Amino acid sequence: MQKRSQQLLFWALQIVGWGIPSFLNGYGKYLTSSDRLTKKYILIETLLFFLLGVFWSTIFRNYIKSFLESLDTLKKESIKVVVAYFTSSIAYAGSLIGLSYLAYNLIHEKALDAKNHIMMVSTFLNIFLFILFWALFYISIKTIINSKKRRIEYLQLQSSLKDSQLNTLKGQINPHFMFNSLNNIRGLMLEDVEKARDMITRLSELLRYSLSKSSDSTIKVKDELQMVNNFIELSYIQFEDRLTYKENVDQNLLTQEIPPMIIQMLIENAIKHGISQQKKGGIVTLDIFEESKNLCIKVTNTGQIEKGKSSTKIGLKNISDRLQILYGNNATFNLNETEDKVIAHVKLPL
Repeated sequence: MQKRSQQLLFWALQIVGWGIPSFLNGYGKYLTSSDRLTKKYILIETLLFFLLGVFWSTIFRNYIKSFLESLDTLKKESIKVVVAYFTSSIAYAGSLIGLSYLAYNLIHEKALDAKNHIMMVSTFLNIFLFILFWALFYISIKTIINSKKRRIEYLQLQSSLKDSQLNTLKGQINPHFMFNSLNNIRGLMLEDVEKARDMITRLSELLRYSLSKSSDSTIKVKDELQMVNNFIELSYIQFEDRLTYKENVDQNLLTQEIPPMIIQMLIENAIKHGISQQKKGGIVTLDIFEESKNLCIKVTNTGQIEKGKSSTKIGLKNISDRLQILYGNNATFNLNETEDKVIAHVKLPL
């Protein structure tokens, strides 16, 4: 469809571009040479001027078309373009003068006089200018179109790359979550079979939910919270009284869309690298609120930021990379420590 539109545009410009100078050339001769040239001849010469202009410029265009993919290739093939320009100009001028001369003889039944020969030479020189202006205009338009085409292809490539990166990051989430959960189950198998069985049930529910949403770029806050609450219940079995979870959520934000498993990863990171490192455990608080037209997700946990822990950096980098891919610079993620508390703060545009 796009190629057809470009073809229609080309022929429309051809008709208009050659129609105007052809008309002006014929009208000028009608006003200045009515005593020597009949109306019939002027009309024939005008049609010849138009048709031959369209024909030879099209030949010229088809030849140099392959050189116009970019300005660099045009420069490399500049000699061929110049040769094509002079060849098409001479061919255009020669065919126009020859056919005009033949038409003049047939209509007036006599040869051209000296004054008309001078006009023919003038026409010959003017044709070089017409073809030059046509070539510059065509090359400019074609270069702009190719530039936009390459820009679109670049953006499509970037989009495909981002989708690929995002799918890769999503693929990191499920194995990471399963690894931690299966380790918990393994530890409980020898201590409490019923708790281990309950954990397996909850894990299967979480994995089913995770897999069903793995193809989605975003999900509703309420759906993510359902997964988080299941994860917390699963974590209670391991930490018991050592874990306290609090949730403060603006109910008006429950239907807002967010990247899947962002909150779950923040909670998981807070428990694994915060609460689990405290002998007496601690508190994890989730706050979801609106601030300056941003959806804010804040997870606070008891503890300190672990220095040099590669596993912590991998999880947090995963979150940061996903936000960058989905939102660019419109989203922020910060991790700060204050008064024996670690605060993870995510801001997403509403």
